[in-house]
Amino acid sequence: MSVLSFAGVDVRYDRRVVVQGLDLEVPAGAVYALLGRNGAGKSSLVRCALGVQRPSAGRVEAFGEDTWRRRTRVLSRVGFVPEEPGAPPASSALQLASFCRTVHRRWDPDGLAQRLERFGVPPRLPFGRLSRGQKGIVLLSLALACAPELLVLDDPTLGLDLVARRFVFEELVGELADRGTTVFMTTHDLAGVEGVADRVGFLSGGRLALDGPVEELKQRHGESLEELFLRVCAREEAA
Repeated sequence: MSVLSFAGVDVRYDRRVVVQGLDLEVPAGAVYALLGRNGAGKSSLVRCALGVQRPSAGRVEAFGEDTWRRRTRVLSRVGFVPEEPGAPPASSALQLASFCRTVHRRWDPDGLAQRLERFGVPPRLPFGRLSRGQKGIVLLSLALACAPELLVLDDPTLGLDLVARRFVFEELVGELADRGTTVFMTTHDLAGVEGVADRVGFLSGGRLALDGPVEELKQRHGESLEELFLRVCAREEAA
């Protein structure tokens, strides 16, 4: 069973086609990493998955429901971390948590407090005064606190230090996968992905160039994820 699916999805901006005819399935309980160069359309697909952007063609479903038409119901079951850690600059982590818990059906205040304490994030300091890494940790912690059935991460390690990156890949994603939470992420961190992702997709030229289980792709092509990624990029440049 797929928790998240894209069927014949196109994304266009005026006459520019970013994604064309994309078919992608994210199985329940899987950690799926979507890889691609800047501008490949990864963030556009994330917005479609969250129901905040309507695909130009095709259909995106989460939990069997159209994400555009049923975005409120879908988002109540989803945790999300954007590429750029943004929130009202005057709001503290605790104030953000008070808002988030009204949106989600489940909430884990103890887990949130423990994560903030572990990474030294002051819970009452305004968001705008936090470092970029601390902002990322706040948003990750909020996304986890809602006990999501689907966690969507848009390049979650961008700008994070080594300790925070390890938190994302080894503890955050691994723990969620063990609990059966489905994870859909975009990332440039190939080394981190290789240790935690069950499946990967390579987005190139607006299409899914490769898609499948990590180990199966590596064995079939006799290459690491990084080598596969570079080969897909080279093919795109030559086209």
